[in-house]
Amino acid sequence: MSKLKYTPTTLKTKIDEYFNSCYETKTNDEGKEYQVNIKPLTTLGMCLYLDISRETLSNYYDKEEYIDTIKKAKMRIESYAEDYLFTSKNPAGVIFNLKNNFNWKDKQEIETTNKTIIVEKPEFE
Repeated sequence: MSKLKYTPTTLKTKIDEYFNSCYETKTNDEGKEYQVNIKPLTTLGMCLYLDISRETLSNYYDKEEYIDTIKKAKMRIESYAEDYLFTSKNPAGVIFNLKNNFNWKDKQEIETTNKTIIVEKPEFE
């Protein structure tokens, strides 16, 4: 197996850099700074920033020392997508993303009750 491009520490640093690159700092009229999202948070966008494939990201995930960092990054991306569901006028793409990349499912529960009714047949003589 080839040498990994990132150590656990450098991977975390680069992932943090990716998220920071998705925001821009602005200043309001009172001089207070705030963050503005300038591009969506995505798993593929993170991989491109890290210069690795999604498959390589999965390989890192299989190593115990990287799991927490990657889980937190994916949770942040999933949270971003979930938040977008509440602000989007057409969330179909977000729903597609959540179903295909984060194992969300449409779930419908149907409760049924089976009742056995015993009807006694009258006896005739």
